[in-house]
Amino acid sequence: MARFFNTAGVCEPEDHYMLPSERRLPDLRALVDQKAYFVVHAPRQSGKSTCFHHLARTLTAEGRYAATLATCETGRTAVDDVDAGVNAVIHSIALDAKLDLPEELRPADPAPFHDVPPEMRLRTYLEDWCQRCPRPVVIFLDEVDALFGKSLLTVLQQLRAGYRGRPQGFPHTMALIGLRDVRDYRVRETSEDSVVQELKAVLGTSSPFNIKVASLTLRNFNAEEVAELYEQHTAETGQAFDKEALELAWGLTRGQPWLVNALARQVVMEEAPDRSTMVMAKHIEKAKEALILRRDTHIDSLIHRLQEARIRRVIEPIVATEYPDENIPADDVAFVVDLGLVARGPAGLAMANPIYREVIPRALTSVADLLLPVDEHVYVRDDGGLDFERLLDDFVAFWREHAESFLKRQPYSEAAAQLVCMAFLQRVVNGGGYIDREYAVGSGRVDLCLRWPATRQRYAIELKVWRDGRPDPEEKGLAQLGAYIERLSLDEGTLVIFDQREEALPFAERGGREERTVDGRRVLVLRL
Repeated sequence: MARFFNTAGVCEPEDHYMLPSERRLPDLRALVDQKAYFVVHAPRQSGKSTCFHHLARTLTAEGRYAATLATCETGRTAVDDVDAGVNAVIHSIALDAKLDLPEELRPADPAPFHDVPPEMRLRTYLEDWCQRCPRPVVIFLDEVDALFGKSLLTVLQQLRAGYRGRPQGFPHTMALIGLRDVRDYRVRETSEDSVVQELKAVLGTSSPFNIKVASLTLRNFNAEEVAELYEQHTAETGQAFDKEALELAWGLTRGQPWLVNALARQVVMEEAPDRSTMVMAKHIEKAKEALILRRDTHIDSLIHRLQEARIRRVIEPIVATEYPDENIPADDVAFVVDLGLVARGPAGLAMANPIYREVIPRALTSVADLLLPVDEHVYVRDDGGLDFERLLDDFVAFWREHAESFLKRQPYSEAAAQLVCMAFLQRVVNGGGYIDREYAVGSGRVDLCLRWPATRQRYAIELKVWRDGRPDPEEKGLAQLGAYIERLSLDEGTLVIFDQREEALPFAERGGREERTVDGRRVLVLRL
């Protein structure tokens, strides 16, 4: 059977297109040889499990180590049930080692160890394995942050206590793998502050794994690696990706491994299934739209968390494009970065990639979108073009009549006006066009490029909000929009100013329209 782009589970080279995992973590071998205990953290679906599954297999095959990848996922429900949490880790190690290792290298059956107190059980089990195994034992413990509370504390304490016995009496090397760095494990997210105090008392520090020598993160693919992965499909099927398609795939995903694979899978299976068809940018564009609308498990799991307070505190000012009134806790920022939703860049915090930048506003307005009084078909002219003037007129009419009720429904109140506007525009272009979004915390604006491919129409729209205590944003907005229009090589644009001051006119009386000229280009200013 031909190989394919994988979007579920560990990648296997005989089944899937894949890149060498260790390339993205080049120091792994040295850490293993140095008997290091270390941490690896990266967002979900970034290739952590694949990387360490293959590294464990390779280390064992080379004959120097007995290595296995085990998961703590089954301990997720054992919050303060120490017995259940420790047993989940031990049984996972035993089961995964049975799959990965020959019988002479495996640990013992866990059953006889159940009589050992849970506070010593994991340490005793690992000591027994390492003393009997003819090779140094290497354990990659995946999904460690599925544990939390007293279960996590107990596991980490036992690993730290046994550390000095390595390699004859405890694992030679151990890696803790998860979403977050060990300093942020959910020991501190339990309802009991006493757990943190217990950490400090027992370990002498608030860090629960202070024996680590390194904290690594698994980077995304770079542009060359995205092309390399896609070229594997070309080599095996003859179906090529043109240069613009490769550039767009990289630009949309920023190398996030799951997105890179999901985009290509959608293209070669749905958008261009004929292997004689060259994959072009239009196929990548359609695949992106399909992924967003379908909201596969990976994307949906991220979207599901948008209402969590610590995530909202970070995402809302980005969507609202304004600095928050209060400082965002550094731990909240680190958490959302570790989830892979946002990234730190030269201009500050922004969405991690253009697909997430589009997914998140749509997700936040998904309920309101169903209620919008919009018939997208009326905006398509007889020649197939988009009636942009009618779109603007109808949005003004909608805002006058319905804005107040729709704004009240928005959970992200600071970004409500921008979100409702984007939802309206999205409903209009669904099925026939695209909206490119640009926004970031502190920018003070949302830049939209509405594209209608059938007639090659493009429209630049900038959204700004006028709040109490701030000057009229028109002058600044005109300058910003002028630069955006010039970058897009357009002759005109639209500046929409949402007045959210206490003294603003009633919604029914808004909708002022004025034309301005910026560097010889026509700009329509709408005040809503």
